[in-house]
Amino acid sequence: MKRILRTAAAAEYVGLAPSTLEKMRLRGGGPTFIRIGGRAIGYDTKDLDRWLDGQRGQSNDDARRADGR
Repeated sequence: MKRILRTAAAAEYVGLAPSTLEKMRLRGGGPTFIRIGGRAIGYDTKDLDRWLDGQRGQSNDDARRADGR
């Protein structure tokens, strides 16, 4: 069964502020989202888990390379 979270709950789930998750949605690089009707956005918890798994790193250098710095 799919569990879909709205932005605030999804942000809490991944440990980010809702505004950060919204910015990631606009700029790219964030978790996959689902448009629910007109303006509502949702996140499948499986997509959030997959995105979190992809954020793992061994050092700060890994994080800099991931954001292109």
